[in-house]
Amino acid sequence: MKLRARALGLAIGIIWGVTIFLATIGSILVGKGETMSHLTVLLNGYRVTFGGAIVGLIWGVAGGFLFGAAVAWLYNMLHKAIYKSDASGT
Repeated sequence: MKLRARALGLAIGIIWGVTIFLATIGSILVGKGETMSHLTVLLNGYRVTFGGAIVGLIWGVAGGFLFGAAVAWLYNMLHKAIYKSDASGT
């Protein structure tokens, strides 16, 4: 079975971006912003604010997309090498 890289990348990207967004908003509302502040090292422009939640959403979608697409590509390459097929699922 061949995985579609764009579809998997988009699915993982949306899930990861929304997760960062909701975790940031939750941290703001509960007052535990120091937990999420570690992401400022990884995500350029991210802060534990409402605007930072949007930045985290964008970075999360971008990073998740790249990760998902890479996983699908690697899966397809390994599947093709192991099963000596065209990875079309037949």
